[in-house]
Amino acid sequence: MSSSGEDTDISDTEIEEYQEKSYEELKNGEKCVKTSDTTFACPYCPSKKRKRDYQYRELLQHAGGVGKGSSKRTARDKANHLGLAKYLEIDMTDASGPSKALDKVDSPAECDGDEVYVWPWLGIVVNIPTEFKDGRFVGGSGSKLRDQLAARGFNPTRVSPLWNYRGHSGTAIVEFNKDWSGFTNAMAFDKAYDADHHGKKDWKAKGQKSDIYGWVARADDYNQGGIITDQLRKIGDLRTISEILEDEANRTSKLVSNLANVIEVKQKHYEEMQTKYAETTNSLNKLIEEKDNLHQSYNEELRKIQDNARQHFQKIFKDHEKNKLLLETQKKELELRGQELEKRETQNENERKKLDEEIEENAVRNSSLQLAADAQDRVDESVMRLAADHKTQKENLDRRLLQLQTQLDAKQAVELEIEKLKGNLNVMKHMVADDGDLEVLQKVEDIHKSLREKEGEYEDLQALNQALIIKERKSNDELQEARKELVTALSEMSKTSDIGVKRMGELDTKPFHEAMKRKYGQEEAEDRASELCSMWAEHLRDPDWHPLRVIEVDGKHKEIIDDQDERLKSLKKELGEDVYKAVTAALREVNEYNPSGRYITSEVWNYNLGRKATLEEGVDYLLELWKNRMEKGLCPLPL
Repeated sequence: MSSSGEDTDISDTEIEEYQEKSYEELKNGEKCVKTSDTTFACPYCPSKKRKRDYQYRELLQHAGGVGKGSSKRTARDKANHLGLAKYLEIDMTDASGPSKALDKVDSPAECDGDEVYVWPWLGIVVNIPTEFKDGRFVGGSGSKLRDQLAARGFNPTRVSPLWNYRGHSGTAIVEFNKDWSGFTNAMAFDKAYDADHHGKKDWKAKGQKSDIYGWVARADDYNQGGIITDQLRKIGDLRTISEILEDEANRTSKLVSNLANVIEVKQKHYEEMQTKYAETTNSLNKLIEEKDNLHQSYNEELRKIQDNARQHFQKIFKDHEKNKLLLETQKKELELRGQELEKRETQNENERKKLDEEIEENAVRNSSLQLAADAQDRVDESVMRLAADHKTQKENLDRRLLQLQTQLDAKQAVELEIEKLKGNLNVMKHMVADDGDLEVLQKVEDIHKSLREKEGEYEDLQALNQALIIKERKSNDELQEARKELVTALSEMSKTSDIGVKRMGELDTKPFHEAMKRKYGQEEAEDRASELCSMWAEHLRDPDWHPLRVIEVDGKHKEIIDDQDERLKSLKKELGEDVYKAVTAALREVNEYNPSGRYITSEVWNYNLGRKATLEEGVDYLLELWKNRMEKGLCPLPL
């Protein structure tokens, strides 16, 4: 069924509305799509051109190709086919089972191994729409056609339109990945166009041609001559699937052999390490046993010293208490006797005199007793000091014993090493004694002595070197952080200044614009120059492309541009010296500043001297800008 409004076409803005209308018609059964359990038909193509035996996937690709393609179909026809594609994807998914024949692309093992293809896998597209403009033919860009093919699931890496003296030739070369996934995409591309009756045999058939035709490049395309053959010979060669599989098998065999050798070497190294580990473990166990015995002896000796010291102090304190009690008893007796003498003082003069004499004697004796008491106090203080000194000496003794223990451990390790060396020297002595050459033995001992001295010097130097390396790394990290901050501060400034930020490895687009302007005119120059710059930027990031060679200059190895590289020679021949210099300059920069990642990096640059700016130059420049702005009364730069 069709409405009366179908006599007139619709505008591009109404495509989405009519797409939904077409989808509803198909969903309600107003249009017949399925002709049998396994075949389908397009209800929107004229009956004289309609193919009645579409598979599900073929019809889905046909609908998507007409709806999204660049054919000269009307907007209404495109809207109808987009609605058909939506209907097939949403409501007819159960019918996709019998039509999976187009989805299945033969694997390399299932293909004819003797069939000759152009490798890397390439496709040919012909009958691309062109128009005559300003005395030459022009057509769509390769990137646009690549996007169209990618939308259909073929995943090309690049599409290169072919040009001749008349302009766009209406043909293009489609490049796929070099691996087997690229082969799968290429065969899907070939089968899709063949299923849509736009393959190679349909192009060769007589009759009027419409829309785009495409197929995978094979031997006849490579040998037939013409602009297509020239491009195929330039970027590919003829290979059979069997040859490609054989090359991969050879590379795999070599890899397996190399890995087997590496495993064998690693196994031997592992066995040697096991032997060394066993020897080291035995030596370590012996040392640990000796250390435990020494530690036990040390603990027993320390316990004996502590017991003796404790007994000695107990004896001193007992004697001190005994003497103190004796002095106090004598003092009390003298006091009582003094009291008795005072009572007798009144009896007579003689007795008083005698008493005075006795009193004086008692005073002298009391003085002597006081001196004895003072001496006893001094003895007490001496005993306390002696106890404190003993405690200090004990602590010093403990520290000394710990030091001796540490030195003993180190000494045992050194003695163990010395014993080993002595054993080796004894063996050599016996060997030399058998020969009677004592002079050789003396030389061996001198060499060992010199070796030990050199090892000591080496350890000192190694420690100093490690300290310097750590300090250098720390300084280098600080300098790198400072350069990053400088790049951030200068990134917004104009490149016309003496100091600024330069993107190392970035292509200069001006030579490309000038070359395209000379070749195609002002109107196409910008688009073509942009495409070329993007293509060469990808080349510069490609790790497989390494157009450099190493030469020796003054005894040092240096990398230079390989002027015999085919890609660079072709660029120089087609676009001139200026474009060649721009590409090689970017190549040198990316090889110097980021050879591993091969992407663009920012660097502080001295444009006046044409070299990398030092950190001091960058900081001086910022300080000068800050000073100028302060003198003019402006807001200072954020430093």
